[in-house]
Amino acid sequence: MKTRNPRHFNALARGLHWLMAAMILSMLFIGAGMMTSVTHRTELIDLHRPLGIAILVLAVVRLINRLRHAPPPLPASVPPLQALAAKASHVVLYALMLALPLIGWALLSAGGYPVVLFKGVNLPAILPASPELYAWLRDAHGWLARLLFLVVIAHLSAALLHGLVYRDGVFSSMAKGDGHRG
Repeated sequence: MKTRNPRHFNALARGLHWLMAAMILSMLFIGAGMMTSVTHRTELIDLHRPLGIAILVLAVVRLINRLRHAPPPLPASVPPLQALAAKASHVVLYALMLALPLIGWALLSAGGYPVVLFKGVNLPAILPASPELYAWLRDAHGWLARLLFLVVIAHLSAALLHGLVYRDGVFSSMAKGDGHRG
């Protein structure tokens, strides 16, 4: 990991953050739509599967980038308990960005369904077909998606608090660069 203390996240981290924020919000709404719509369920599933795999790939890239480039430190004005909550929420976000697509892939495998990226390109099954495992993974995927929704709401709330109320640079560290490439 680079040891410098940047004021802003590097360009790749910022780009991936905002791209994945849009993808994850879309995925949450697509997932909710899949559960409530009979008419558009097939089309939503066809969007959900490749988008989930794209999120998985980008999460791996993002994690590697995060390990290679130190994030900017939180301002000294952030209380220790709040700093701990910020670090914990990031760990949970990364875990969910990796776990949800993998569990989705696993549940489709256990259900005997193909993971279609696009017409003619399917991912291999990562688990054998098993109705019991499929049911368990489907429940786990749903509960973890709900957790992701709550963590995203908390993350967004904290970002807005720092950007609009505290104005302490936490929000701007992800919103804009500092003039050098990183």
